[in-house]
Amino acid sequence: MAEDRVRTPEVEELLRAFLLLDDADEAYSLLTDLCTIREIQDMAQRLQVARMLADGEHYSTIQELTGASATTISRVSKSLNYGADGYARVLGKLAEDEDRA
Repeated sequence: MAEDRVRTPEVEELLRAFLLLDDADEAYSLLTDLCTIREIQDMAQRLQVARMLADGEHYSTIQELTGASATTISRVSKSLNYGADGYARVLGKLAEDEDRA
């Protein structure tokens, strides 16, 4: 399984590092050290695409509002429907967090 090849000890340490962060500022600092600005923007865009897909938005609307390519939207849709449920879990947690605010 591909997941097993990706989930190396190094990846496990990265996951632990994210879980140890105290707040958004620390997470942002780590992301800016680990990733290029474009990579951060791409990840943020994919999360927005996932939210919009989960809300039932059409591809054309998502493309217009986010600037995401049809390929990106399709890839996110595939992950939402057949992936490891990462998007679904985090979107649910974000919704819960917004409800508390």
